[in-house]
Amino acid sequence: MKGFGETCREIYYGISPRALLAQYLFLGFDLLVITYFVVTTFLDPYDWIVTVDIIIGVILLIDFLCRLTAQRDRGGFLIKPMTIVDFIVIVSLFVPALIGNFAFLRLVRSLRLLRSYIVARELRRHSRFFAKNEDVIFSALNLLVFIFLVTATVYEFQVPVNDSINNYVDALYFTITTLTTTGFGDVILVGSTGRLLAVVIMIVGVALFLRLIQTIFRPTKVKYECPDCGLSRHELDAIHCKHCGRQLRIRTEGLPG
Repeated sequence: MKGFGETCREIYYGISPRALLAQYLFLGFDLLVITYFVVTTFLDPYDWIVTVDIIIGVILLIDFLCRLTAQRDRGGFLIKPMTIVDFIVIVSLFVPALIGNFAFLRLVRSLRLLRSYIVARELRRHSRFFAKNEDVIFSALNLLVFIFLVTATVYEFQVPVNDSINNYVDALYFTITTLTTTGFGDVILVGSTGRLLAVVIMIVGVALFLRLIQTIFRPTKVKYECPDCGLSRHELDAIHCKHCGRQLRIRTEGLPG
């Protein structure tokens, strides 16, 4: 008879029909939790949100303990960055019920978006569509995560001191107008901290934003397996395989002159 650790290991990492079903359920739950965190950032704190937070926190805590039990190297698992993020998010779900609701929890919980990378990786393993379009999907995911993390940061630092940012939508509006270099000027960041944050967003954020947009709509590499060495990714205008030198015949629509 299997022990609890072996059962958890089979469910989380096995390939049996029962294990695969469980893994799909976990993926679905992760997507729901991420969606919930994104949606509730636009809402004012309500009692029902605190109740739902606690319920999700209990479920995530059970999942966390089961994943810990499934590990052979539990010490190594506990020091992984994603494990630490998961633990911080779980703790943040119980904080409002204990000592009140704080705006900074929006920023902390937005870190749960980082888990979407794990979800996408698992979907790639189970879905041909995700495997075929992984570059575009991960670029879009990077863009969404980046936008919401920046927005959460703007919201946390500016809501207490900025009359033009009263809710999460205002923070999102400022973030998008800044990253797209539109800059209407109707919403600005105030104070020394706000100005420094705006400088960081303009210098680092705009460059990264444009790069991610370019990657989504014009990938820098295409998938084409070299018949000789098997290298599967090449530059758009590649004539020879950079690994073995074989001449390639990659079909393209041509590059702008």
